[in-house]
Amino acid sequence: MATMGRNTAAPLLFLNLILYILVVGFGSWCLNRFINGQTDNPGFGGNGATMFFLVFSILAGVVGVVSKFSGGNHIRAWRNDTLAAAGSSSLVAWAITALAFGLACKEINVGGHRGWRLRVLEGLIIILAFTQLLYILLIHAGVFSSRYGPGYRDPDYGAGAPSVDPGHKGGVAAATRV
Repeated sequence: MATMGRNTAAPLLFLNLILYILVVGFGSWCLNRFINGQTDNPGFGGNGATMFFLVFSILAGVVGVVSKFSGGNHIRAWRNDTLAAAGSSSLVAWAITALAFGLACKEINVGGHRGWRLRVLEGLIIILAFTQLLYILLIHAGVFSSRYGPGYRDPDYGAGAPSVDPGHKGGVAAATRV
């Protein structure tokens, strides 16, 4: 049974869910302040990259939270058919998080005054870029060995189904033609 990958991926899935919820919360607060023109607030600040960073952070947060629902279903079932949904949605969430990561690096590089909430949001995005990638690698670990995941070559997939067509079961005689 492939419990090693499941036991490692489940806590990481929960951690990423909490981090993505925090990203949505901090990103929404910062975007609200930015839209209202309250960038002189000591808890906010910002620079030229802030608007783009906030939009991609919120997008990454929302897509990340939603991808954790299919990830939770995959952790529960731990089968190949649930891996497709969990893997694809997690990959999309990681791609958007990687874009937000690049904008966070640009915002740090540009400099200027950035409040603590904006710096926390940058830190969360940077942490999520790596933990989400690690989560994707863990749920796809079955490629290397079925010990780590459901595997891509499960011999017992569809067990119980007959391997040959059993033919008709009773009813009209086989020699009758219409």
